[in-house]
This record gives sequence, structure tokens and C-alpha cells, in this order.
Amino acid sequence: MDLAINPFSSGTRLRDMIRAIRACKTAAEERAVVRRECAAIRAAISEGDQDYRHRNMAKLMFIHMLGYPTHFGQMECLKLIAAAGFPEKRIGYLGLMLLLDERQEVLMLVTNSLKQDLNHSNQFIVGLALCALGNICSAEMARDLAPEVERLLQNRDPNTKKKAALCSIRIVRKVPDLAENFMSAAASLLKEKHHGVLISAVQLCTELCKASTEALEYLRKNCLEGLVRILRDVSNSSYAPEYDVAGITDPFLHIRVLKLMRTLGQGDADCSEYINDILAQVSTKTESNKNAGNAILYECVETIMGIEATSGLRVLAINILGRFLSNRDNNIRYVALNMLMKAIAVDTQAVQRHRATILECVKDADVSIRKRALELVYLLVNDTNVKPLTKELVDYLEVSDQDFKEDLTAKICSIVEKFSQDKLWYLDQMFRVLSLAGNYVKDDVWHALVVLMSNASELQGYSVRSLYKALLACGEQESLVRVAVWCIGEYGEMLVNNISMLDMEEPITVTESDAVDAVEVVLKRYSADVTTRAMCLVSLLKLSSRFPPTSERIKEIVAQNKGNTVLELQQRSIEFSSIIQRHQSIKSSLLERMPVLDEANYLVKRAASTQATVSSVKSAPAVTPGGQPKLPNGVAKPPAAPLADLLDLSSDDTPVTTSAPTTAPNDFLQDLLGIDLTDSSPAGGAPSTSTDILMDLLSIGSTPVQNGPPTSNFIPPGIETKPVAVTPQVVDLLDGLSSSTPLPG
Repeated sequence: MDLAINPFSSGTRLRDMIRAIRACKTAAEERAVVRRECAAIRAAISEGDQDYRHRNMAKLMFIHMLGYPTHFGQMECLKLIAAAGFPEKRIGYLGLMLLLDERQEVLMLVTNSLKQDLNHSNQFIVGLALCALGNICSAEMARDLAPEVERLLQNRDPNTKKKAALCSIRIVRKVPDLAENFMSAAASLLKEKHHGVLISAVQLCTELCKASTEALEYLRKNCLEGLVRILRDVSNSSYAPEYDVAGITDPFLHIRVLKLMRTLGQGDADCSEYINDILAQVSTKTESNKNAGNAILYECVETIMGIEATSGLRVLAINILGRFLSNRDNNIRYVALNMLMKAIAVDTQAVQRHRATILECVKDADVSIRKRALELVYLLVNDTNVKPLTKELVDYLEVSDQDFKEDLTAKICSIVEKFSQDKLWYLDQMFRVLSLAGNYVKDDVWHALVVLMSNASELQGYSVRSLYKALLACGEQESLVRVAVWCIGEYGEMLVNNISMLDMEEPITVTESDAVDAVEVVLKRYSADVTTRAMCLVSLLKLSSRFPPTSERIKEIVAQNKGNTVLELQQRSIEFSSIIQRHQSIKSSLLERMPVLDEANYLVKRAASTQATVSSVKSAPAVTPGGQPKLPNGVAKPPAAPLADLLDLSSDDTPVTTSAPTTAPNDFLQDLLGIDLTDSSPAGGAPSTSTDILMDLLSIGSTPVQNGPPTSNFIPPGIETKPVAVTPQVVDLLDGLSSSTPLPG
């Protein structure tokens, strides 16, 4: 066909095809161009066109890089490789590396051609074969061609040696059993002067050490001296323009040799002692004002930390990392922090000397450096430095970013709990954290604080006064508010009468009305937080017993929640009003101060719950982007949550426990309301009463079901409440459907 008529014939030049493809405005146009070109190439292949075979292969490689299928051109690669000329072989081997991989069966056909080219008299053709073998070599090809590659390691030409060494790396990775064949040849290559051969030989030695312990021992005995000589020569060499990078001679060779030294010296005291001097020399002589020098210094530090180095050498390495922390480059500081975290396990004392610099990194503008520095500070804390470090972190908490406050708060709380030996210091730090970042403090942390205050009778007065002052100053911090409200309810008389004053305290004047005002303000401010409001109601109830003159006012405040739409608050309000108004005889004994909480038992339970949470997170099913968990085939879909769960009427602390569904499928009302009407009592116990469902819904003439799940798992300390069934929730839900006249209690 005439080329002038058909621009997409096999004779089209590569650049013309590329120009035509780039001129396409849509993907459909591009596909049409590629389709026509592929058809022309197929026709040329079927006709056995010899003149344009290499050009067709070049076009196929470009089409392959665009993502189109080109499998029909694989055999053309083999024909080009079998050709005699260098240009054909070059394009053939390039196509072989691009269009095929080691899993293709066609690759077995090229083994013979590779063997012939590895023995070719032309060094460039040998280089082509080595490049191809190093890229797509399979295990079978490695076994067949390993002797040729091993022989080429002794070739006179440095480029051939270099390519043979790189090809040997691929062979050793594919067939580790062949490692012993290359040990002596690799060791002899380390005596070369050409840097390209040296860096390839060092990489080969590193791969041999990973593949075989026998090779590792052999190289320890025969290569260490050569490596030290290479490193010394490179470090002391004068300016060489062909290897110079920013004033440093061949930093790539530096780094490769240091990595191999680390592999050889790891766990071997004799090897480590032999290379100590050269490591110290490189560490002190290398300039750190250029990035290439910093790369070498970092690799030196990695090597020193990885071998059995002397303590002085380790201190030198950690000091280098300390200098890195003062660098303006964020990447250098980040890798220094990472390395210091590993170095703590080796020499904590040396890292402690750079504590001030690490603390400055906690205040860095880069969030990655801040987080890494915070983790490092956490590892640095011990019994001797806990107080100054905690003070620095708490001071920074006041000015830190909102995004960073959560991590910082968690670390400070963990440090204070772990290292506190003085209860007063513990309380001071926790009160300050609650004042600065109470919204980020986890529930288990302030629960532990409440337990400790319950046990520290001599500090209860100090605690309630400190929390009262903090509540007035920082009333927007949720966890602080909860702890303060609980404390005022328990130890309100200590607040008003300044009981158990410490020497360092200044007396404050707080009236009974002031204490009630503080709780009332919280009750109004946190109108949406059920847990905090419930705690406020309990606190007010206790204050009515502590401060009898305020009983009437407290009764009015509590009664305001009788019509609350949240059942938990409505029930508490009604019950507490009844206690204040009708049960004066039992109120004082009912509202006594809480007994001392068992701290050891609480810590055991907390550790167990933490472990259970971690296990549940690890075993949680994968969630699809739509939000539904993935279930394996054959696993039934879990039943829908009861109505109480659907409306989220329970507390957020722990999930409401529900019994397994055992009802018949047609018990629709029972399923809808989540009420267990089956006899679930244990053997020998009283059976559950099967009351009329309508009576149950309206709670008329019957007591609440005692064995149902509670509406909220939060029961504030100091008050005993009856378990509440799911049934009253339904009363509240259906309340809007009834008449406006309230039902009698």
C-alpha cells in the first residue's frame, strides 16, 4: 500500500505516530489511531517485513507504555534478539524487558540467545544481554546462565564487570542456593579502583549476606579490610570531578559501604571493633553543611547504632543527631527524631543531654515533627526528670494548636499517672490539665482522678477548693465540670467551712448559696449533655443534705426537670424531689458521703477494659465505603438494634447490653419495643411476670421490669438507683400521643 495514501503503514516513523497520537482530542480518537497502527504492524509481522521490524518494535513499545495490549509483538522481540547486528539486538532486548516479564513462557525461548550473547566478543552486546538478564531473569534462567555471569565477573572491561555484578544480585535473589558461587568473585571485586565496579560489588556483597549465613561469615573474614580501605580512600581523596557531589567524593559509595559494614558488624564484636576507628574518622571529618554530608553522617549513625560499638562512639553518634535537630530542614530533623527513638534503647543518658532541644521540637510548626518529638519526650521521662518535663508540656498545652491538644493531653495524663509519687503533685497537674484541655481528657482518666480523691482523705478539702476555683474560671471544659460537680456534691461542707486547709493554701470565702449557684450554672449551661446534667442533679441532692437551709431552693431547681424530654433526667428529677420533700427521715443516711473506692480493684478493671477494647478493635469487621461492615459468606446479618439503641437514649460510656433474640418471628411488638417478655430468670428463681403489654407501655399499676437492660449505664457515685427497664423509655416516646393531663405517679 502506498505510504502517501496510508499514513499508518509499517513504514511510518515513530515520531509521526507519536505526533498523530498527541494530536488526538478525545480518548476515542486516540484508540482509533492506536488500533489502525496495531493493524498495520500485525500486517507487517504476518508478511515477514524485515526492513521495518525494529521500527515496528519501537512503536509497539510506545503503545505498550500507553497501556494498550501488545502481546502479538512478543515473538518479534525474539527475532530481533537473534539478529546479528547491534541495533537490532538493542531494540530487541529493550522490547524484551518492556513487553515480557519472568512469568511469560515465551521467555524460555530466549535463554539460548542470551547464552550466546553473554559469550559474544563484542562487549556492548554482552552488556545488552546482562542488562536484560538482570531485569527479567527467572529462577530457571538463573540456574542455566549463572556460570556465564560468574565468568564475566572476571572480565577486563569495568563496564562489563559492573553489569555482571548487578546481574548477579538478581540471580542470588532468585536462587539463594547459588550465593556460594559468587562469594570469592564478589570479594575480589572490592580490590578494583573503578567506583562503578566498587559500588556494584558492595551491593552484591550485601545481597550475599542476606541470602546466606555462610556467605556472611566468609565476607566477615575476607572483605572487612578491603571495605575499611575503600572508605578511608574515598574520605581522604582529593577533588575528583567525575565523582564529586557538593564537594564530597562519591557519597553513594560512602553510604553503600557503611550499610555493608553495618550488616557485617551486627552481632559480631570483633568486626565492630575493627571498624570503630574508620567510623569515628568519617563521623568527625564529614561536613554537615551540605545534604550529601548529612546523608553520610546519618548512615554513620545508623551503622554505629547497629553494631557493637563502644560507648564513646555511640555518644558521638547521638551528638550528631543532636546537631541535626538544630538544622532548618524539617526532613533532617524528622529523621533525627526517628533515630533518637531507636537510640534510647541503646544509650538513654546520651539522649537525655539533648532534652531541651527535643522539647523545642514539640513546639515546632510542622505537625509531623511535633508528634514525633512528643513521642520521644514520652520515652525520655523517668522518675528524676518527670516534674520539669511535665511542667514544660503543661505550659505548652496552654498555647498549643487545637489539633495537637488531644495527643498532648493524652501523653501528659499518661506521664502523670505513670510517674506520680506524690498525690498532691498528681492532683495539681491533673487539675491544671482539666482546666486547660478538659474537653480532650478521656473518661477513664477523670474516673481515676475521682478514685484517687476518694482515697486521699487529707487532700479532699484542697481538691474541692481547687476545683471550685477552676470551675469558676474555666467552666467550658467538660471533664473539669464533671469532676468539680461530683467533688462539690461529696465534699461541699469542706468547701464552705475551709476544712483540711494545707499550709500553702489561702482561705477562700464560699457560702452555701455560692456552692449551689455553681452547680446550677453548670446545669443550665450543659443543657444538651445528659451525663453532666445527671451528675448535677445528684450533686444538688447531696447538697440539700449538706446545707439544709438551701433545700427549698434545690427542690425548685430539681423540679424544673420533671417535664424533661430525656427520661433519665425526668426520672431523677421526680425521685430526687420526692426524697427532698417526703423522706426527710432517711435523707441523711441515704445521702452520706461515698465509701472509699477500691483503687487497686478499679485499676485492674480499667486495664481489663482497655485490653478488651484493643482486642475488639483488632477483630472488628472491615467496613465498606458505604458504612456497612463486610460479612463473610454464610454469616447471618446481625439483628437490628432495639428502639432504645436506635434513638441513642443510653449513655455513651459503654454499650447497653441486650439479651440474644429468642422470640418468635411474629412477636412484632416485642421486637419493635425491645422488651424481653420471655422467662429469663435462672433456675429456682422467681419467674418474670408476663404483664399486659398495654399496662406495661403506660406503666399503670405495675412496677418497672427489673431484669430489663438499664436506660443508662452511668450511675453517679454516692446515690443508689434502681435499674430502669426499657419500658419507661416507651412511655416517654408515646407520651406525646396521650392527653395533656399528666398521669398520676
